[in-house]
Amino acid sequence: MPITDPFEDFGDVAEIARGLDDADPAVRRVAVLALAETADPDAVPSLARAAADPDPDVRRQAALSLGGFDGPETAAALAGALTDPDRSVATAAAESLTELKDARAGDPLLPLAGHGDAFVRAAALRALRGLRLPAALGPAVAALGDPEPAVRAQGVGVIAYLKREEALPSLIAATRDADAEVRRTAVGGLAFARHASAVEAIAAALRDAEWSVRETAAEALGRAGTAEGAEASGEVLIAALGDATWQVRQKALRSLGRLKLRRAVPTVLAALSEEMASLRKEAAAALGEIADPAAQAGLEGIANDPDPDVRKTARWALGRLAA
Repeated sequence: MPITDPFEDFGDVAEIARGLDDADPAVRRVAVLALAETADPDAVPSLARAAADPDPDVRRQAALSLGGFDGPETAAALAGALTDPDRSVATAAAESLTELKDARAGDPLLPLAGHGDAFVRAAALRALRGLRLPAALGPAVAALGDPEPAVRAQGVGVIAYLKREEALPSLIAATRDADAEVRRTAVGGLAFARHASAVEAIAAALRDAEWSVRETAAEALGRAGTAEGAEASGEVLIAALGDATWQVRQKALRSLGRLKLRRAVPTVLAALSEEMASLRKEAAAALGEIADPAAQAGLEGIANDPDPDVRKTARWALGRLAA
C-alpha cells in the first residue's frame, strides 16, 4: 500500500477550491487547509469565501488560514470574520489580524474601532497597532474613553506605537486610568518618549498600588527621558529598591545600571545582600555598568557567591572596574 505524503501537491488553487462546494463540512474544511498549504495569494478569494461558510468549523479554519496571507482582501475577509456570531471564529480572526503588515489593511479595520461589540473594538485596535497608521491615532485616542478596560488598553497600545508627540498628553493621562492593565500599558508606552513630562508620569507610577505597574515604571525609567532627567529618575529608583515586591526591585536595579548613577552605588551595594540570587546578580550587573571604584570591595565580597550566575556577574563587574 503506497504511503501518502501529507505535503504532496494537491493541485492548483482552482481545483482545490472546488472542494469548498462539497456538501460535507469536513471536506470543505480539508479544502481550506489545502488552500492554505499552497501559500498562493490566489487562494485568498477562496479562503475569504470559506470565511462565510455555513459551518462554524469551516469559518474558523478559514480565519486561521488567512493569517498566512496579507493585503486588503485578506484584511476585509478577516474584518468580516471578526464580527462572526460564533466567538471561536471571531477569536481566530482576531489572532490572524495581528499578522497583517500591509498598510492597506487599515481601511476595513478603522471603522471597527467604533463597533458596538467591545471584543471587536479591542481586536481592531490591536491589529491597527502593528500597522502604525497615522489615521489610527484618532480612534485610539477616542478609545481611551471607552467603558471597557480591554479597549482602553488597546487604544493606549496604538498611541504608544505611533509615538506622536501630540498624543503624549493622552498617554500620560492613561497612566492614571482606573484599570491597572491600562496604566501599565501606558507607562510602558512612555518609555520611548524623550520628554520631561513623560519621565514625571513614569516616576509617579512608581507609587502605584499595583506592583505590575510599579515594575513597568521601574524598567521604563531606565529608558525614558534625557541625560538631564537622569538625576530625578535616579532618586525615585533608589527609593524603589525598598519596594516590597522583588520584581520592582529587580527592574530598579537594572535601570540604575543603565543610568550609570554613581550616587546610587551605596544603595545598590546593599542589594548585594539580597536573599534572592537573581537580585544579587542584578545588583552586581548594575555596579559593573556604573563602574565606580567604590564598589570594588562589595563585588569582591560576592565573587565567591554560592550562585554561579552571581559569581560570573561579579567577576565581570570587577573586570569593568579594572578597565
